[in-house]
Amino acid sequence: MQDRLFIILQYLLPQHLLSRAAGGLANCTWPWVKNPFITWFVKRYQVDMRQAVEPEPTAYACFNDFFTRALTPDARPLDPASDSVLSPADGVISQLGAIEHGRIFQAKGQSYSVQELVGGNTEHARLFQGGQFATVYLSPRDYHRVHMPLGGTLREMIYVPGDLFSVNRVTAENVPRLFSRNERVVCIFDTPAGPMGLVLVGAMIVASVETVWAGLVAPHRRQLHARDYNEAAPSLDRGAEMGRFKLGSTVIVLFGPDKADWDKGLGAGDFVQMGQKLGKQR
Repeated sequence: MQDRLFIILQYLLPQHLLSRAAGGLANCTWPWVKNPFITWFVKRYQVDMRQAVEPEPTAYACFNDFFTRALTPDARPLDPASDSVLSPADGVISQLGAIEHGRIFQAKGQSYSVQELVGGNTEHARLFQGGQFATVYLSPRDYHRVHMPLGGTLREMIYVPGDLFSVNRVTAENVPRLFSRNERVVCIFDTPAGPMGLVLVGAMIVASVETVWAGLVAPHRRQLHARDYNEAAPSLDRGAEMGRFKLGSTVIVLFGPDKADWDKGLGAGDFVQMGQKLGKQR
């Protein structure tokens, strides 16, 4: 009953208004606002600050700076194998596996099309038909910067407007096509394993998504927007930061057919850290 009420409220609440209001609060620099909020958050979610470059929570200028805090260089070592596919973030594996018949498994009884996920473009969807996907959910306590599973050169970035449902397990099991209906940023890279998609999915009270090359990705008008990167295309090394979430959400990794295999020991519910091996290139 409680889960059902949680889902119903998400349909009824003004998702974008609440999320933008949360963003304003998270950017507040008044010490009497941000310090108690950060202190409560650290205690509530048992955030380990020992690996942060700045370990004192209230030293951050605002909650968003604390939430997207940098870690010390040795906090997340990269898997040494040159052919390994790295986890893009700290989090829990929601699902991973094959993209079958153009659809990605979301949760029991739920799936969505890869074409809808990438913004409706058939050519983009064709890159990943019959390939592999991995969905990583970043909980509130996690490190919230997203890194490159493989080195690559950006081909295109697509902002796709949408809803802002929560992306936790309960919502994933009960909201059809959750990840392909939420607001998201789709980044397509050319890598040694062929095209790779990184989809940064927004969620309830996620104030914004940023990339290292474009900064804040939040168009004033909520319309689909695609940008090709040609001569000015940024190239990022394996393990390099590519973006970040201001409040927690989900990142989805996509590969084309016969390009990558996930480790057989990994499955839904497993905790992973950025830089950990998720699988390997073929």
